[in-house]
Amino acid sequence: RLGPITFRRLEAVSFLHSTVYLALLVCALLAGNPEPATFILGLSHGVLWIAMSLVCIAAARARVIPFWLAVTVAVLGGLGPFAGSIGFVIADRRSKRALTGRDASAAIGTR
Repeated sequence: RLGPITFRRLEAVSFLHSTVYLALLVCALLAGNPEPATFILGLSHGVLWIAMSLVCIAAARARVIPFWLAVTVAVLGGLGPFAGSIGFVIADRRSKRALTGRDASAAIGTR
């Protein structure tokens, strides 16, 4: 296991990364590219993307997150971390759906 690395913590950092990226887009495209805010947000986005990529790859190897989600974060995260955040929502819904299906099939099997 990866100790403090959990699905929920990775999901929270992914949403934080998406928020930083959205702020970067707003600064760069709508606010007239103010410095040093644009630089700080750009640097934060880059560092978060690299960190998220490395941690998500390790998390996939440890089976904390699905492999496809790690690839989504690592490949698409540099251009748009929204893809990773959406991926976490999809993975969470799939997991809940699978658990619900198992519970239903277990209940049917005991009757």
